Amino acid sequence: MRVATIALSFALISPNPLPADPHLHRTPPQQAAATSSPTAPTLQQSLATLVGNASLTDVTLTGSVRRIAGSDDESGTSALEALTTGESRMDLSLPSGPHTEVVAIGNNCLSGNWSGPDGVAHPISNHNLLTDTAWFFPVFTVGRIISSGKYIVSYVGHETRNGQAVEHFIAYQPSTVQLPAGIPTFSHLTQMDLFLDSITLMPAALAFNIHPDNNMGLDIPVEIRFSDYRSVSGVQIPFHIEKFVNNSLMLDFQAQTVAINTGLTSSTFSAQ
Repeated sequence: MRVATIALSFALISPNPLPADPHLHRTPPQQAAATSSPTAPTLQQSLATLVGNASLTDVTLTGSVRRIAGSDDESGTSALEALTTGESRMDLSLPSGPHTEVVAIGNNCLSGNWSGPDGVAHPISNHNLLTDTAWFFPVFTVGRIISSGKYIVSYVGHETRNGQAVEHFIAYQPSTVQLPAGIPTFSHLTQMDLFLDSITLMPAALAFNIHPDNNMGLDIPVEIRFSDYRSVSGVQIPFHIEKFVNNSLMLDFQAQTVAINTGLTSSTFSAQ
């Protein structure tokens, strides 16, 4: 299957400076999915299935959401937005008040913040910006892994996950410096596990770790589950997205409308 032509300006999801030329389209051959067998699937096949020949710049998903945080369990509406360049935004409208999470690009690097009903902005630690910020839109995640040229990708094999037959891939950015003892390697902090449906090759789950602000050595597992794929302007988009944190459901989002290439700009993503 040929790789789809997709006009993506993928930026590295990292607090490190972005490359001088953001228009990165292909991963060097040695970093394309390293497979364990000649017949193993590739992420390029998955991207081709997801987008065909479509060209994407931005996406907006709106719909209903359920948020569970400790004893709080409430439902409302949500808007999820992302650009190919790395910016993302999640706005929740809930009975307790608004909840917002924004990742923006400033000074050639990513920065982010979150706020609750009181409107006070809290910074997102740099070590929690090392995995893909558009976690709710797997088209961008797969494309970024392939196109940034920064990831080493390996095919782990065929597995069963959440009762579904999947193909397991690992992607990470290699460590380039020796860090002091007790500090996780850059490879560990950037690692993402991607699980593709064995039949359709569309992403079924994405797993990675987040960490407390003051302890990047403590892993808190996060898993995003994708289902209810539908075609929007030729692009396969999951309308049902679940986010599990530390093995507990935290967000359950059901899209009602999806819009692509609406002209979103960086001004939509303002991290204070």
